Amino acid sequence: MKKFVAVLSAAAMMTTLAACGATADTTSGSSSASAATAEAISGDGYKIAIVQQMDHSSLDQIRTAIEAELDAKAAEKGITIEYKDFNGQNDATTLNQIGTQVVSDGYDAVIPIATLAAQCMATACESTKTPVIYAAISDPAAADLTGIDYVTGTSDALNTQSIFDMMLAVQPDVKTVGLLYSNSEANSITPIAEAKEYLDSKGIAYIEKTGNTNDEIMTAAASMVGQVDAVFTPTDNVVMAAAAAVSETLTDGGIPFYTGADSFVTAGAFATCGVNYTDLGTYTADMALDILETGTVPEFHVMDGGIITVNTDTATALGIDYSAFKDLAGQVVEVTTSAE
Repeated sequence: MKKFVAVLSAAAMMTTLAACGATADTTSGSSSASAATAEAISGDGYKIAIVQQMDHSSLDQIRTAIEAELDAKAAEKGITIEYKDFNGQNDATTLNQIGTQVVSDGYDAVIPIATLAAQCMATACESTKTPVIYAAISDPAAADLTGIDYVTGTSDALNTQSIFDMMLAVQPDVKTVGLLYSNSEANSITPIAEAKEYLDSKGIAYIEKTGNTNDEIMTAAASMVGQVDAVFTPTDNVVMAAAAAVSETLTDGGIPFYTGADSFVTAGAFATCGVNYTDLGTYTADMALDILETGTVPEFHVMDGGIITVNTDTATALGIDYSAFKDLAGQVVEVTTSAE
């Protein structure tokens, strides 16, 4: 499929961002291309915007996998794939400005990473019907990202029951569970409701704590120490931004921290059962290229989960024997706390 591929110059980028009122941090400033981008003003290839909602390790991992797969497919197919990274800093106004930028610059497709980024890009691309292929939306229906003919992507829908089965496998006497999340995160709505239903069915009490900033999340986490036997957080981007500090606080308080993504675990949380985010990023990139080549937009794809990831440093600090996890999943991955 023949596509126009333009090379973004720094001057053009600054001019357009100024016109829509964006600040300098709406883009990471990095631009990458496979094949001979500098010479490929037009020809066989694609121009793709990658819009990351905010900085944290899960989203970084997905973006890195997307870019690696775009590079690999460009080499395999002998085409030019230019991609540009944008970062919305978890701000809707900034993300909307990026959406205006992306549409104005005529990108062939947009890959937003995380829910708010996807919602803003879907709105921005409504007039042009530019394909929006989102990555890592836990509940596309709850985020109003279904039934739109130019929008699809990958879902990291959480199997909440599996995580609580893990909890009871190593903490059969748990009496009270802390539910830590942001009430502004669409990703948290369904799994928190599922968590309450599960705990109610088992006669286990729970305490809810929420926050929408790092300080609020840290205050909420600290307040649970001495009150709960374990804490659960779903794939919540706000909590993920403070994951290292939250994990340290809870571990120091002797509380296992069960989470919705493996990036929490490498940040210091105890364990999770979910998807591999490198695989998710790779699948999302392949999905975007298939749409560009065929013109067909499929239904969103729910990634396979069932991978238990456990932090051995944290397990040792808590004195937890997690050997029972091997009876619950086909794969148990052991990690240590990242130095970053």
